[in-house]
Amino acid sequence: MLITVSGPAGSGKTTAAAALAEGLGHEHVSGGDIFRSLAADRGVSTVELNHMAEDDDSIDRDLDRRLREIAREREDVVLESRLAGWMAGDHADLRFWLDAPLAVRVDRVADREEKSAAVAREETVARAESEAERYHDYYGIDIEDRSIYDMTLNTARVGEHAMVGLLRAMVEDYDPALDEGKFPVEGVRYEF
Repeated sequence: MLITVSGPAGSGKTTAAAALAEGLGHEHVSGGDIFRSLAADRGVSTVELNHMAEDDDSIDRDLDRRLREIAREREDVVLESRLAGWMAGDHADLRFWLDAPLAVRVDRVADREEKSAAVAREETVARAESEAERYHDYYGIDIEDRSIYDMTLNTARVGEHAMVGLLRAMVEDYDPALDEGKFPVEGVRYEF
């Protein structure tokens, strides 16, 4: 089963995806980890790499091509990234979107990255704006369109255990024989 977990920075997607993968005995593939390692390899922050990606589309396209290939070729994977649901497209069995109010996400990012809330807010907002523009320009994706997701969850309303439990319950209760149809992923230009 291929499951995608998507959402903005600080939404809890990495925490949820890792725990879900472990609980199901699936592989966890994190687009964020790949992106952070690309930034570290270049000796820049993720914000700086985002800015570099505005002028060098090969950065995003390489990462997104890898996500698409994983979705097409592997089974028993929890694929996690902002675009995982879109990149996996119809290869995904279930697609989840996690979110939380900006103030909550900023506090989480600030805590995780050991920076002030003001800096985290500025970077988080700048990153989201930059990524949204690039996703639209490259692939025709409106990142605010949640129609392709099977479940959206405000992670600020429940604890980590409940968040993972809700996702896992849907995965465990999913029966392809009862599936009357997922929303198709249409209009995406997979141009890598």
